Amino acid sequence: MSSFLKEKLSIKDDVLAGLTVAFALVPEVVAFAFVAGIDPIVGLNSAVIIGLCTAIFGGRPGMISGAAGSIAVVFTALVALHGVEYLFATVVVMGIVQILVGVLKFGKFARMIPHSVMLGFVNGLAVVIFLAQLSQFKVDGVWMSGIQLYAVLGLVALTMGIIHFLPKLTKAVPASLVAIGVTTGLSMWSNKMGIHIPNVLEFSKGGIAGGLPKFHIPEVPLSFETLKIVLPFAVTAAMVGLIESLLTMSLIDDLTDTRGQANRESIGQGIGNFINGLMGGTGGCAMIGQSMINLTSGGRGRISGVSTALALLSFVLFGSKIIGIIPLAALVGVMFMVVIETFAWESLKYRKRIPKKDFLIIVIVAIITIEHDLALAVIVGIIISALIFAWEKGKRISAETKVSESGTKTYILEGPLFFGSAANFKELFDVQNDPKVVAIDFCKSKVTDHSAIEAINNITDKYRQAGKKLKLKHLSSDCYELLKNAEEIIEINIVEDPKYFVADNELA
Repeated sequence: MSSFLKEKLSIKDDVLAGLTVAFALVPEVVAFAFVAGIDPIVGLNSAVIIGLCTAIFGGRPGMISGAAGSIAVVFTALVALHGVEYLFATVVVMGIVQILVGVLKFGKFARMIPHSVMLGFVNGLAVVIFLAQLSQFKVDGVWMSGIQLYAVLGLVALTMGIIHFLPKLTKAVPASLVAIGVTTGLSMWSNKMGIHIPNVLEFSKGGIAGGLPKFHIPEVPLSFETLKIVLPFAVTAAMVGLIESLLTMSLIDDLTDTRGQANRESIGQGIGNFINGLMGGTGGCAMIGQSMINLTSGGRGRISGVSTALALLSFVLFGSKIIGIIPLAALVGVMFMVVIETFAWESLKYRKRIPKKDFLIIVIVAIITIEHDLALAVIVGIIISALIFAWEKGKRISAETKVSESGTKTYILEGPLFFGSAANFKELFDVQNDPKVVAIDFCKSKVTDHSAIEAINNITDKYRQAGKKLKLKHLSSDCYELLKNAEEIIEINIVEDPKYFVADNELA
């Protein structure tokens, strides 16, 4: 197949995948708008803007961004207490914060998130997506029953069946798009037969028709008091959005065997949110469910994101009546397939083969994601992982001793010396029974932080109080400068010392 033909097929796949995602995006954005306490049109226009900006300027082709639920939850209290104008101002500041994160290259720290935290995140998010769909089986707050329930469940199952089996026959068109079309036709027929199938128009309770977003400077006082109100919400929303976006990006990297650009994605998200705030919109970030729909529908390039945004805008401007007749059952079926694709089933399959501590982290992160929010779950997961790492490494410090003919006792350390091993380091020495001259050799050890320096200070002080001489060998020059108690008791052998540093900026 020629490269030209491959390129044409890629563009076609991206456009069709984007169209499929746009169908599924409408009820999600409308639902999240209700959560935030804003008009659905505000949410839809916001999804258009951030989706377009991240598709063009972001660092992960094929990833779909929109007005996400994780951001909507952050803004709920703000809108309730201060009104929608403060929301717009907050979104402007949120965008600035995200741009700064990208410019200062802090996005790279997302690569440090442990794999067990990633698995917990996707498992928890899969459960959240599943639970969110259950509300579609209610009418006016009452659970469906009888033939209506069976009809809706049948359409959900049909949607899932088409998505699963159609790609085995043909990949000419996205299976999700075909499934939505087939179930929409059946839904219309069912309604004529007297079996009511809820649709998107009923869900939005007022339609999704609207106009183009308009420039709107937030009508809030330009004062320090306003900043005190806005800044905490802006920083929280910025971090939640970036964490969800960068974790979604990492997941897509794994699925596509490619690598996104975290800092560029941060800047792209920031640009989208900054413009949203100035266009009377709410904040957004990457949406894992819609991104997975895009991937499974064949979308890989930036055109898929652009196609999603433009299709969504077209729905708002011209196609609200067409979108309105789509049954919620079709979209529930699509999202259920997303749940199946998103959940990391291998984390259950291999639960007995992975370390218990990693499986515990997976479970904890998943539960917090379900019960609270993503940002808290990831932070807790990273803290637990770091503490476990420090505990394991801290137990590995040890010392071999030898006594020279002159009577000098040498402790040859092995293992890193840092905050996690500082306590064990102090227990290695027998100050009272050691000879008059003692040496500590760091040739097999590494001093890595201030806690390590303080531990060395502490032990040198104990030997000095005992009237004994201590030599420290193979320490870096940085360590010598920091050891405030070492001037009289340390013999420095510059020739023997290796050329390394306590903290290397390139590794920090």
